[in-house]
Amino acid sequence: MTDQTATRPVGPGLSNAYKSYALLVLVIVYTSNFIDRQIVGTVAQAIKADLKISDTEIGLVSGIAFAVLYSILGIPIARLAERFNRVTIISVSLALWSGFTAACGLATSFTQLFLMRIGVGIGEAGCSPSAQSLLSDYYSPKSRATALGIYSLGIPLGSLFGALIGGKIAMMYGWRYAFFIVGLPGLILALLARLTLKEPPRGTWDPPHAVGSKAPSLAAVFKALFSKPSFRHMAAGATLSSFAGYGVAFFAVPFLLRGPFGLDVATAGAGYGIVGGLAAAVGVFLGGFVTDIIGRFSTRAYPLVPGIGFLIAAPLYVLAFQQSSLVGIATFVVAPLILQYLYLGPTFAVTHNLVEPRMRATATALLFLPINLIGLGVGPVFVGRLSDYLATRSFGGHSLGDFAAQCPGGMAAKGAALDLAAACGTSSFEGVKWAIIITAGVFYAWAGLHYVLAARSVKRDLEAANAPVEPVVIA
Repeated sequence: MTDQTATRPVGPGLSNAYKSYALLVLVIVYTSNFIDRQIVGTVAQAIKADLKISDTEIGLVSGIAFAVLYSILGIPIARLAERFNRVTIISVSLALWSGFTAACGLATSFTQLFLMRIGVGIGEAGCSPSAQSLLSDYYSPKSRATALGIYSLGIPLGSLFGALIGGKIAMMYGWRYAFFIVGLPGLILALLARLTLKEPPRGTWDPPHAVGSKAPSLAAVFKALFSKPSFRHMAAGATLSSFAGYGVAFFAVPFLLRGPFGLDVATAGAGYGIVGGLAAAVGVFLGGFVTDIIGRFSTRAYPLVPGIGFLIAAPLYVLAFQQSSLVGIATFVVAPLILQYLYLGPTFAVTHNLVEPRMRATATALLFLPINLIGLGVGPVFVGRLSDYLATRSFGGHSLGDFAAQCPGGMAAKGAALDLAAACGTSSFEGVKWAIIITAGVFYAWAGLHYVLAARSVKRDLEAANAPVEPVVIA
């Protein structure tokens, strides 16, 4: 792919200042996306106690309820984004998921909450494929990994603000108001996006013959991606990372609340949000920026840097969650939080540079399909089910009966004997702790191996696609 900067400006009248503004708006939209997606994890302990549900059911609400339609509908909505106005699709999607997030606060049962979360997933399906396609028309291949990395800052920022805001509101007013307050502002943001974002010409940075007037078929996009070994390995690694990441993230605050740390929900949410959110933001930015710089010498850096990061992160997570103090946990958890997020910008950049301009929204949706269906959909359920199993095993050593019967919602009934209350609390904590340790240790290491394997073929695959990743020049 040749650089068309001299002859193909980014749309009529779209200055560098406007591109920066548009990127900022899309980051805010994606931040809202992740606040609404992650808020369940922050208030999970309060929901569990109020609705008397298990960790497995928390995992179902956090994962499968959201992820199934989110993942599946992403593909047909992406096909629309290849043909129609992407800004309109983003705005309508934002209004839809924000409304359903607010409606979660009205749920009085597991079933109602499950259905509302399905609605959130339907709305959010239209966001990232359309937004990433827009950004690939705003920014050239030289700075695409950086731009997509900056856009991906919405993930840690959403997690940070969701934890901070959700925890504080839940403590002051209850978990229902947390959903109301984080959901409703999205309706205003949807209007702002629709009125101020502009639709750039497709394929601005691509040779004219590569753009085409019609979007290629879904089968053509699938073949363009999955015929490349590097993409298959990077998609597998991203899915495994997502599996561990979502599973750990949704149970991090419950881990802090159940442990011997004496935290309330606001403090636990703020602590997790600040440490986790800031560290993840550093990792997301560095992943795009650093690999763009190193990529000028070798395109193998795009999968290799994230791969090394995952392999280092896995044992550090195991150490972090075995610490007995908050200082010890924070000491070991910051580095892996940074390292686990190095993959986002490089993965999206390679994906977009493997395909033609009118394939990019669909390519994003195809990448998100396993990431979200398996990672987001199954990851929290896996950790929740494993937590319930390990808690039951731990409780069995106390000879006090069945864990689920004696400890509804993970706690002994009001007025229960002190030894029963202590056993319920200890078992709940041990269950979630070891579920997190096992998941992070195994799946991050597995993800790292796939990225290292991708480095063997990424240069050849990009050359075959006639879309080499070029060195960074931030426009």
